[in-house]
Amino acid sequence: MSKNIQATPVASISEAARAFVAKPRKMLIDGDWVDAISGKTLSTFDPSNGDAITTVPAAAGADIDAAVRAARRAFQSAEWRNLRPVDRELLLLRLADEIEARGDEFSELECLDNGKSLVLARRVDLKNTVEFLRYIAGWATKIEGSTIDVSLPRPRDGTYFAYTRKEPIGVVGAIIPWNFPLMMAAWKIGPALATGCTIVLKPAEETPLTALLLGELIEKVGYPRGVVNIVTGTGIDAGAPLAAHPGIDKIAFTGSTEVGKLVGKAAMDNMTRASLELGGKSPVIVLEDADPHAVISGAASAIFFNQGQACTAGSRLYVHKRLFDQVIGGIADKAAKMKLGSGLDPATQIAPLISERQRDRVWSYIEAGKAQGARAVAGAARPDNSGYFVEPTVFVDADQKMRIVQEEIFGPVLVAIPFEDVNEVTEMANDSPYGLGASIWSHDLSKIHRLIPRIRAGTVWVNCHNMIDPALPFGGFKQSGIGREMGRAVIDMYTENKSVCMAI
Repeated sequence: MSKNIQATPVASISEAARAFVAKPRKMLIDGDWVDAISGKTLSTFDPSNGDAITTVPAAAGADIDAAVRAARRAFQSAEWRNLRPVDRELLLLRLADEIEARGDEFSELECLDNGKSLVLARRVDLKNTVEFLRYIAGWATKIEGSTIDVSLPRPRDGTYFAYTRKEPIGVVGAIIPWNFPLMMAAWKIGPALATGCTIVLKPAEETPLTALLLGELIEKVGYPRGVVNIVTGTGIDAGAPLAAHPGIDKIAFTGSTEVGKLVGKAAMDNMTRASLELGGKSPVIVLEDADPHAVISGAASAIFFNQGQACTAGSRLYVHKRLFDQVIGGIADKAAKMKLGSGLDPATQIAPLISERQRDRVWSYIEAGKAQGARAVAGAARPDNSGYFVEPTVFVDADQKMRIVQEEIFGPVLVAIPFEDVNEVTEMANDSPYGLGASIWSHDLSKIHRLIPRIRAGTVWVNCHNMIDPALPFGGFKQSGIGREMGRAVIDMYTENKSVCMAI
């Protein structure tokens, strides 16, 4: 039986958040808040009921060109280039403080615009945004090169002095997705500003609001004009011109593998540096000795966290046959009891998906799974509601080659498959075009350490899943992307190495 969901009205948010959406928003280009040159706008919608929230400019090529030119001018200006590393650090720390001080407003806008749980927005999105900016701020004063003893023939009366230096890559074009809008904006803006780059940020057309509020705070803390530009619009009209713009030096993209390939090809035409954090189909591997109670809780969280709208969602569950029935029964029971509702309701455990289009896409996978012979032991029924809801769904009796096993669904849909042998499960876990994340559940350290190098994924968690930290590099193998976010590794994505050799 499908569940009935009660949406929470916008009136339940704070006065500050209501005031922010009470009028059409503008975008930030060269220090000014402007409309699109065409005058066109886009509406953003509340996923819990489909109602329009407000409008934002619908940028196109001319707007992108203006933003890139502004970023180039700012990058070449003495005001920004001569800013000391410690001053870049302090600006980022002030930005983190301002975001934290406006935390309730950011969280409510994220909930309203994205549909996600307000509790999640506060505890995950906001918290991780602030902590990441404080972490990356410290790197501004720790970017360094090295001296090198070269083996060149010595000049007649001298020698050589050689060294390397890291320099900001230049103007960054950043395109971010709708699942963690504020956090993704910080992941791009933070390292760009820490290294001395300038940036043009395009948030997802579905979720532009927190990026625009972030722009107001960037102005407030004192960044020079044009250092950060925030343009709103569709992927086709604004994202594509940004990715292909010859005036950017690096493109930083997070999103689907399908779109990421197009972005990468556009960047290659200009030899633009590119980092691409793309899709995933993360396996959760449960060995025979695992604690079934911990697995039930952990595996359910791995897939149902953020309604499964996470690139590292644990959407493929491989459980040893000895534990399979117990684990699947426990997860199915949890799924059946989860409360669907507006993210503004603190009791909500499954909030709406981002859009009608995404809801229908996820539902098409549920239908495909049933048509191909998989059996749903939880969910798989359409909720009675005008919002974009999908019940948490658990499939068994699935074949490794089914679409629901091979393709990224990006919704609260779990596929569980039993196994007996570690070699067998390794092959199944790696049988995917993706390689972003994976988790292993066991207390046998010998088996764990032998298995970790065999899993083709950028991150492997043990007895946990979806644990992201600013100090841990994050990125994928195979079609899950190129490059790394966070940690020391992200600095390399926003800098160029220059070698210097001097005859002395």
